[in-house]
Amino acid sequence: MTKKIVSIQLVRLSEERTVAFKEEMQEAFQHGFEAYNKEPEETNQWQVLPDEDFYQSLNAEGAEAYEAVSEDGQRVGGAIITTNDNMGELAFLYVKVGVQSKGIGQSIWRSIEAMHPEIEVWETCTPYFDRRNIHFYINRCGFHAVEFFNEHHPDPNMPEQFDQEDGLFKFEKRMK
Repeated sequence: MTKKIVSIQLVRLSEERTVAFKEEMQEAFQHGFEAYNKEPEETNQWQVLPDEDFYQSLNAEGAEAYEAVSEDGQRVGGAIITTNDNMGELAFLYVKVGVQSKGIGQSIWRSIEAMHPEIEVWETCTPYFDRRNIHFYINRCGFHAVEFFNEHHPDPNMPEQFDQEDGLFKFEKRMK
């Protein structure tokens, strides 16, 4: 079954919207985590998306942050990417709580691809437990799982940031 791709427009994130954007993204990630967490009482003990990780991605060299705006002017999600020549990284993509499963995430991704035809390979990561994200990246966006980081095979790019005991999938999408 193919979902209808919703029409959105990507707008560069303005400095004055940064905090609201971060909070919406954190809420979306927390909501996704809670859907898979078997012990809800542990949910509020840590941030799924720590402020430090958000700002590190936002301020990375080559970073671009976009808010997704629907046809009726509502902010419905967003993304942070980095580009470097023909390589791209999707650091974060989110859809606001309450408007998921309407094709918004796929529209955000398709818009990013269209904005960057020079990118030959896109990369992103997602936690092993987030089946919804895994489905989204593989079945909706065309990524392929290329590596599984865990305590026995840690991601060399972020050993101190992530408790890799649980695992993290690395995805790649070759465009050309």
